[in-house]
Amino acid sequence: MSSPTGPDNGLPVRMPRPRQSGRHRRPEPVVAPENAPALVLAVPGEPSTATRGLASEIVSIARSELPGLDARVGYVDGGGEEFPALDAVLTQAAEERATAEEQEESSAESGPEAPAAVVVPLLAGPDASQMRQIRQAVLSSGSGSELTDVLGPHPLLAEAVHVKLSEAGLARADRARLFTVATAADGIILATIGGEEAVQAAGITGMLLAARLAVPVLAAGLDDDGAVARIAGQLRESGSQQLAVAPCLIGPEVPEGLLAAAAEEAECPTAEPLGAYPSLGKLVASAYAAKLGLPQQPQGMGMPMR
Repeated sequence: MSSPTGPDNGLPVRMPRPRQSGRHRRPEPVVAPENAPALVLAVPGEPSTATRGLASEIVSIARSELPGLDARVGYVDGGGEEFPALDAVLTQAAEERATAEEQEESSAESGPEAPAAVVVPLLAGPDASQMRQIRQAVLSSGSGSELTDVLGPHPLLAEAVHVKLSEAGLARADRARLFTVATAADGIILATIGGEEAVQAAGITGMLLAARLAVPVLAAGLDDDGAVARIAGQLRESGSQQLAVAPCLIGPEVPEGLLAAAAEEAECPTAEPLGAYPSLGKLVASAYAAKLGLPQQPQGMGMPMR
């Protein structure tokens, strides 16, 4: 004889677990709203196969952060099918949105008009020249798309720079672990591009990085001739002997050979640009969500220093 709450074969019934209450309750996962604008990642620099792979990976991370997200890639200096130009991607997004709105017009009451797309620049810090190009592409597309700010400064960028330094053997992964790195730098030059504003923004990330590594960190512009070498001299005068250059840059925005030339002039090794580090995908999704006023998942530091 079966009970009202169980099967007649005597097997236990798996009941849904009650939702945890209080401060330890897990936050509800955030998903992209239905018919939300597309996220278009604006990729600067000369398009290449490597750049396309990097952008695709960052977009994939952003989609995992915000399920249901319509994410696309547009190249600031692109063109054609292989590397679609930013303005062309935005125009297509606007056309698709207009078609969808026409189909829904008769069956649903229209709400507040949303932009066709939200454009997120793939830039770690302010770069007036690149942002000017991106704004021009947004305007020339006639799509009514909205543009977010750049991704930094942010604690997650300091985390990413730290990881790149540790991967290059230039920093300890975690002070709490009982091992040493013989080549660990005792002074860091945080390299950026974009003029004085970019150097100031990188300086904020540099303070966060200095707190993680417990070594002095100073920012310098790769596009300021001799700046990296000058900052290296300042660090050496203050007592640092083993220096390293750490790019606070993603990669596509860096002209080929510029980073290596600056590090050679300063006579110190360099870490790699940030590339498709997972934190960048999180920051892209966060910038999109903030522009639309969506709730966001809390973002902590992935490699705490103890």
